[in-house]
Amino acid sequence: MQGKHTRKNWKTALTLTVTGFVLTACSEVSLAVANFPTHFSDVEIKRDIAFGDKPTDKLDIYIPARQNSQNKAYPVIVFFYGGRWSYGERGDYAFVGTTLAKQGYLTVIPDYSKYPQVKFPTFVEDGARAVQWVAENIENYSGNANDIFVAGHSAGAHIGALLAADEHYMKEAGGSAKLIKGFAGLAGPYDFEPEEPDLQDMFGPPENYPQMQVTTFIDGNEAPMFLQYGGQDDTVHIRNLNLLRDKINAEGGQVETKIYPELDHVGIVGAFSWVLKSKSSVVADMTAFFNDIREGNANE
Repeated sequence: MQGKHTRKNWKTALTLTVTGFVLTACSEVSLAVANFPTHFSDVEIKRDIAFGDKPTDKLDIYIPARQNSQNKAYPVIVFFYGGRWSYGERGDYAFVGTTLAKQGYLTVIPDYSKYPQVKFPTFVEDGARAVQWVAENIENYSGNANDIFVAGHSAGAHIGALLAADEHYMKEAGGSAKLIKGFAGLAGPYDFEPEEPDLQDMFGPPENYPQMQVTTFIDGNEAPMFLQYGGQDDTVHIRNLNLLRDKINAEGGQVETKIYPELDHVGIVGAFSWVLKSKSSVVADMTAFFNDIREGNANE
């Protein structure tokens, strides 16, 4: 009995410790813990694929394990990670790619240029080129080029939402915003005016601010959007979600929202990890939203 009790306590302590790492910050330790199971996954990963000429123009592809013999192409999610438009790299988010691939979505995680090496809108333009590369090449990796969705967390949600709303980015990349069938954003800063000096330098001068606000470009014709947010988030204010939701509704577009009271800014992406996945419906809600769009498109 003592041995079982000790093992139970050890497992409980480990889970609590790991959960704390994931919820506290995207540190090297927490990311390593979140990504640990990906080393043993049956998801196939294609790494370091170039989508352009810049050193940061690289992406990784997560291909679901084939579940049947029909050999159908997989729907695709292009996921943009966060990091205040200043840090992060695609390999840190293998746990996101693997989790979404296990849900049946071929998942692409691109890198993009970051501040202070570049300023807005370069990182959004990089995102557009990545999505266009996917549209032109993903069939070579068992993906369906007519079934592309975009998702992102924090700064990555801002990038993804702009790609869906401001059609000029995809046009300049050689495609169309219509390539994006749906968008899901985790804790995105969709409508704000920079106050910190680095953000003012990144997005300024002030007359440029409307160009980085997603609400500026909402006209009701953008792809359906699903805005997910942690109720404990003290990094990105909920007004960003509210303003974008209200603008989409006012223009007659399609939008859904969901608040997760127990999650904070990091925890909402931590919900893709093995530690928190069973404790939150974030992943299931996102894929259900995309599945509903796909079903609706199939019935048209």
